[in-house]
Amino acid sequence: MVWLWLREGRPFWYGIIGGLILIVYGIIPTLQKFPNFGRVYSAYGGVFIILALLWGWGIDKKVPDNYDWIGASVCLVGVSIMLWAPRH
Repeated sequence: MVWLWLREGRPFWYGIIGGLILIVYGIIPTLQKFPNFGRVYSAYGGVFIILALLWGWGIDKKVPDNYDWIGASVCLVGVSIMLWAPRH
């Protein structure tokens, strides 16, 4: 909604509501009781980066360059290490 307000000329209240949604989206993960939630949330962040790159390519028609793909690959390697590293 913030994007629509800033880029598409929607009313100011779109930006306010969008900002509030983003704040809640940021606070809710801090309330989790799951013991390894930080690790899971970090892995989700890496996947989110890759999906954002694909979204930009598919929806916004912004073709990723080699550095985008290298960065996404680094994220995917990091996510793999976090999720599947042998732990005791």
